[in-house]
Amino acid sequence: MLIRDVPKEERPRERLINEGPEALSNQEILSIVLRTGTREESVIQLAHRLLQQFEGLRLLQDANVEELIKMKGIGQTKAVQLIAARELGRRFKRLKNDQTFAIRSPQDGANYVMDELRFLSQEHFVCLYLNTKNQILQQKTIFIGSLNASIVHPREVFKEAIKRSAASIVCFHNHPSGDPTPSHEDMEVTKRLVECGSLLGIEVLDHIVIGDQKFVSLKEKGVV
Repeated sequence: MLIRDVPKEERPRERLINEGPEALSNQEILSIVLRTGTREESVIQLAHRLLQQFEGLRLLQDANVEELIKMKGIGQTKAVQLIAARELGRRFKRLKNDQTFAIRSPQDGANYVMDELRFLSQEHFVCLYLNTKNQILQQKTIFIGSLNASIVHPREVFKEAIKRSAASIVCFHNHPSGDPTPSHEDMEVTKRLVECGSLLGIEVLDHIVIGDQKFVSLKEKGVV
């Protein structure tokens, strides 16, 4: 069935206008982004196949252009549209008034980065740089990859803090397994950063390990 064969009031665009975007399924939202199908299948069918191929949105959120265009019916234009829409959604999600958002507790920190980090397939080490009122000056991803004391170099962590005249920092990294239990390396990295921060006069307030809707504060564990 082609999209023109669907009653007008049941088409994704019309449903979005009349019922709001919350009423649409993932498949319908994707079909609006893709805009057109192929000669063999409608855009609704193409969206359905795309979700099947990437096991829903979880894997689709990290797919790159090369991975997308391997799928029949997805050319470079559609792949770029998908990635652009995905990135726009992420940027909307990050639209927080950082100058008024203060980190007062591990829960505040976890809430700020949870949705951004919890589904990532690789470990990301992220720092929030704070002013004297614990308000966020900057968020920066320091590196991507398995946590290791030789990789997480204090120079890279504190370079941005000095540049921004930050009073303190909060560090985060995610565990793709969803289990935020800290490893020995997590603790060693934390101790090293705390020591360096003390020398520079920039306090490391916490290092928070992000899992799937769970987190562990190394401050609460007594490491910081």
